[in-house]
Amino acid sequence: MRFAAYTHHDQPRLAVVDDEGVLYPVPGVRSLTEAVAAGDGLPALLGTGAAALAGPPGPHVSEVRLLPPLQPASVRDFVTFEEHVEGVRRSVDGAAGVPEQWYRAPVFYFTNPHAIHGPHDDIPVPPGSAVLDFELEVGAVVGREGRDLAPGQARDHIIGYTVFNDWSARDLQSAEMKVGLGPCKGKDTATTLGPYLVTADELEPYRDADGFLRLGLTAEVNGEVVGRDLLSNMSWTFEEMTAYASRGTRVVPGDVLGSGTCGNGGCLAELWGRRGERTPPPLGPGDTVSLTVEGIGTLTNTVVPGPDPVPLPAGRRRARERP
Repeated sequence: MRFAAYTHHDQPRLAVVDDEGVLYPVPGVRSLTEAVAAGDGLPALLGTGAAALAGPPGPHVSEVRLLPPLQPASVRDFVTFEEHVEGVRRSVDGAAGVPEQWYRAPVFYFTNPHAIHGPHDDIPVPPGSAVLDFELEVGAVVGREGRDLAPGQARDHIIGYTVFNDWSARDLQSAEMKVGLGPCKGKDTATTLGPYLVTADELEPYRDADGFLRLGLTAEVNGEVVGRDLLSNMSWTFEEMTAYASRGTRVVPGDVLGSGTCGNGGCLAELWGRRGERTPPPLGPGDTVSLTVEGIGTLTNTVVPGPDPVPLPAGRRRARERP
C-alpha cells in the first residue's frame, strides 16, 4: 500500500493512494505519525489501509497539497554507497579513495527532524551558503520499537520506505568538518521526504538474492538527468542498518533511516569530485530538482532564496583562568 499525508480544505488527512492516484481517507486517523506511533508494526498499518479502501474515495492526489508522509521521531542518515564516498571525499576533503574504517560498520549521523519538507515544497537556500546540493536517497521507516536487533529481526521492524533528499550546503559542510565533529548547519535547513510511504511488503518483489532492494534511482536538475543508480548498490541492507542503529540503544516507531546518497550522480558534489570542476553548478534560486525511486515515487522541489545569516561574533580566545 501507499500512504499519503495531505491537506484538503485546510484539514490534515491520511489516505491510501490507489493506482490511479485516488485518495481513500483513513477513518479516525489524522496522520501517519499518529498511526505509526502506536507501534503495532506493518500488519496493523495494512489493516488500517484496508479499512480505508473499504470506504468512500476522496479527492485525487492532484487536487491536494501533499505533506511529508510523517514527522520523524528521529532521522539517522547513513552513508552506504562506495561510489558516493569516493566522489564526495575528493570534492569536500580533497582526499582519494574510501577510508578503510568505512567498511567496518554502516556509519550515520543524526540530522534535523524539525526541518522536514514535503514532496513539492520550496526549499530555501541555507543562510550563508553559496554551494547548495541535493542528495538522492531512500528512507526506511521504523514501525516497531527494538533494541540490539539482529538483521533477521530488524526486517519485522521496518514498516515502509520513502524517497529522501538530504539537502546539503557543501561550503558550510566543508568548513564545519574541519572541526572533526561532523556536519552541522551544512545539513540543518531541509530534508525532503515523500511523496508517499510505501509499505515494506510492496517492495518485496524487488528484493534480490542478497537481500538488497533493486530499485532504479534517477536524479534530474531542471529537467536534465544528472544521475542514475540502483539502490542495490548499497554495501549494507536496510535490515543491517536498522540492526546497527539499535545497537546499545532503541529504535522507535517513526525513526527514519536514510540509505545515504547513491552513486553515479546521486548528488552534485560526487560529480564535482570526479570531474575536478563544479559542473553542473551548485543549486540556486529557481533551480528545480526531481528525484525518482522506482516503486516509490518522485520528489520535485524548487530552490528559493533563504534568509541572510544572523551575525555572530567569532569565538573568543580566552585567558583560561581557573577558580
